[in-house]
Amino acid sequence: MRTLLLMRHAKSDYPAGVPDRDRPLAPRGERDADAAAAWIAAAYPRLDEVAVSPARRAQQTWARVAARVDARTVREDPRIYEDWGSGLRDVMAAFSPDASITLVVGHNPGIEEFALSVAQGGDASARARLMTKYPTSGITVLLVPGAWDRPGAVELAAFAVPRG
Repeated sequence: MRTLLLMRHAKSDYPAGVPDRDRPLAPRGERDADAAAAWIAAAYPRLDEVAVSPARRAQQTWARVAARVDARTVREDPRIYEDWGSGLRDVMAAFSPDASITLVVGHNPGIEEFALSVAQGGDASARARLMTKYPTSGITVLLVPGAWDRPGAVELAAFAVPRG
């Protein structure tokens, strides 16, 4: 069984004149990213592969997580930012067959829509919370049987929203 973590970037700021892709984390986002990093590190201290959106806020979120975990391979993947993550199936399929625990740091609505579309079963309470709202710094834990490119019946194991 493989594990896929889907994390929405932490709360971003909206400075005047700054393009969307270059928006930084807000002070609250920095605190929440640290809380999310602690949550991930406690449950998954070693990640085999990480794919991160090229957007500044996602990169800054990942940097705070990276400070607390051991990540074997990290790549920036523009598909996570393009169309707000509509290509996340392709991102998942591109993970190495050797990877057991992976993380995607991205954006809504893509992260939420992908999580809901692939999770066929699992924790009903987590699904209800995920369907209500997928806030910034939210983390979905999916259990993936089979290969990344042929996942089988994916199960929703958890949904957490750490706050700092």
